[in-house]
Amino acid sequence: MKIFRGLILCLLYLNSYSQELTFIVHDAMTNEALGNVTVRSKPTNIIGITKKDGTYTILKQQSGIVEFAFSSVGYRDTSITITFPYNDPDSLVVSMQRVTKALEEVFVSSTRTNSRIADLPIKVEVIGQEDLQEEIGIKPGNMSSLLSDLSVIHVQNTSLVTGNTILRLQGLDGRYTQLLRDGLPVYEGLNSSFGILSIPPLDLKQIEVIKGSVSTLYGGGAIAGLINFISKTPKKEPELTFLLNRSTQKENNADLFYSKRWNKIGFTLFTGTTIQKASDVNKDGFSDIPDIKQFNLHPRLFIYPNNRKTFTLGYSGTIEDRKGGDMIVLQSGKNGIHQFIETNKSDRHSIDAHYQEKLKKGGNFVIKTVLSDFNLKNIEPGFSLKGRQINTYSEASYNEKISRNDLVVGLNYLTENFTKNKTDTSQFTSYRNNTVGVFVQDGIHISEKFIAEAGLRADRQNQFGWFALPRIAIVYKPIIVLSLRLSTGAGYKIPNVFTQQSEQVSLKEMNPGISGLKAEKSTGVNFDANYHKKLSKWEATINQAFYFTNINNPLLPLIQLNGRYSLTNLVFKTRTIGTDTYIRFVLDEWELYAGYNHTIAKYSNNIHNYVLFAPQDKFSSIIAYEIESKWRMGVDVSWVGNQYISVNKKAPNYWFCASMIQRNFDTHLIIVLNAENLFDRRQGKKEALYYGSITNPVFYPVWGPIEGRVFNLSVKWMK
Repeated sequence: MKIFRGLILCLLYLNSYSQELTFIVHDAMTNEALGNVTVRSKPTNIIGITKKDGTYTILKQQSGIVEFAFSSVGYRDTSITITFPYNDPDSLVVSMQRVTKALEEVFVSSTRTNSRIADLPIKVEVIGQEDLQEEIGIKPGNMSSLLSDLSVIHVQNTSLVTGNTILRLQGLDGRYTQLLRDGLPVYEGLNSSFGILSIPPLDLKQIEVIKGSVSTLYGGGAIAGLINFISKTPKKEPELTFLLNRSTQKENNADLFYSKRWNKIGFTLFTGTTIQKASDVNKDGFSDIPDIKQFNLHPRLFIYPNNRKTFTLGYSGTIEDRKGGDMIVLQSGKNGIHQFIETNKSDRHSIDAHYQEKLKKGGNFVIKTVLSDFNLKNIEPGFSLKGRQINTYSEASYNEKISRNDLVVGLNYLTENFTKNKTDTSQFTSYRNNTVGVFVQDGIHISEKFIAEAGLRADRQNQFGWFALPRIAIVYKPIIVLSLRLSTGAGYKIPNVFTQQSEQVSLKEMNPGISGLKAEKSTGVNFDANYHKKLSKWEATINQAFYFTNINNPLLPLIQLNGRYSLTNLVFKTRTIGTDTYIRFVLDEWELYAGYNHTIAKYSNNIHNYVLFAPQDKFSSIIAYEIESKWRMGVDVSWVGNQYISVNKKAPNYWFCASMIQRNFDTHLIIVLNAENLFDRRQGKKEALYYGSITNPVFYPVWGPIEGRVFNLSVKWMK
């Protein structure tokens, strides 16, 4: 009887097993399993998706002829026709071919888990190689143009004379956005205020933008968000790119990038120079575009002892000389009443080292460190700021995917030392800051549709004590094409007199002290819904986000009785609430992007005091057409509105329009003709840019474009 029962159970098991058919989907070239491939059956139109191991299982209990279509971004659509009843093997291999212009699956390093962008519980926007390659021809000297195309980012000019710029994210001042280079915070303190966006894009692999508080991962400064500039790594095939650019505003760029990987060693090298002649666009006698001489050098050495270990050693250097002011002084020197000139001479040098090891058990161990040295001479009539800042950052972290968990733990140590030069005439004093922090983060894959992530950071700062920064984030995918994300987190920012706001009111007028001040503390909430669908000829992405940030003890430079400015903690809170909407459609050779951002940033004092120079409305759109390997052309239109420049005064709203056309010759030569600000929208057309005398001018704050219409022609040669 027992033997009979066993035989019956075996027959039932075999019968149930044979009722299922499993598709195994993989890359035809690399044989890699392809997850998240959309599977559609016709004529029933049932939709499914492959698992991470590339499998998708159906029941054999069907009848008739059924076609199964497989589609994924970057691959050619593949179909298989099966006649049921089907009694052949219980698994079928489906090979998918990459399209000629393959879209690589995007992995994000800033979240420390190196996960696919589709699986992240926090919203991340990635500017990839295609956009960067286009930007190289449009604006080779810096990243301002590319980042300003995103509706949620506003690029603000903080100095009419020297042309320094900052990034405003979600309506907040630039100091609340943390800027990283390859995961390292090298732009802090004095180093954060002078030309930090002068990063040439030629040696960048991608830019990762995280919107909302992520201070748990990288420290307190990421209150509004984080922008991580990721450098290229060498491949086995050598890459050589040489670029020349010339604009109608007398800007000249020459950049070179080379990379190559051999068996156990690799190398990348970027070097470039920018020479910009001063220009007086509105003909008031003072420069609207500064005189710039800049040189960049960024070599990196990669050592691969085996297939699990990587050691990277890099150097980054930028030497820059900026001058602005009276055009006669710039061209011929001082004479008579022509005396005003402002000079910023700076040099940045940093040495960084990374060690990464993939452990046999599956974990990933990382040690990285950087030493950054920044020297500045900021000289104008009656004022001389000369100082040196040395920053260090060291970190050890470990992450591992354990069953359903993505675990990250680590510790870091950061120092910031500012030393005055003996010939400095400012009232600023030398200072030393250091912070030690520990952090832990765990992402739990509760199901294929639901991921929850929690993190905690504890920092000890030498002047302001302990800070605890918790964060929680979840992502829910009710259907294949829709993702819902919700996150909340805390942040902090310690007082520092070297901020963009201080530069805007003039460092010359700033009192140096920070004694008695409190650190700014924040909480933020972000939600977004993302819809992404791809069929054979078109692809659509629609994203709707909402965000809220509350900052306690906000710091502002306020004027004192003696006419100078001092950093002061407000008794009110800074609060921002807003929405961010963008859509992206791709149909054959056409691409459309449109984004709208609405932000209300104000102080909680019931007097309707809005945060200054924070536009409440921004619309951005791009339409592009491409003939593969031959032509690419596009038009970029944006609108900025409802920006307060004083308590009771709004700046005029303005449109900004740009266009470009690109011609590819074979695979080696690319020529780009670009036009910025086609309608010549300028602040100088609406009002004077300074008041006072030529000898002692006082410049109004900058709220809009001042450069005017600009054309540039670039030539890029690749091998």
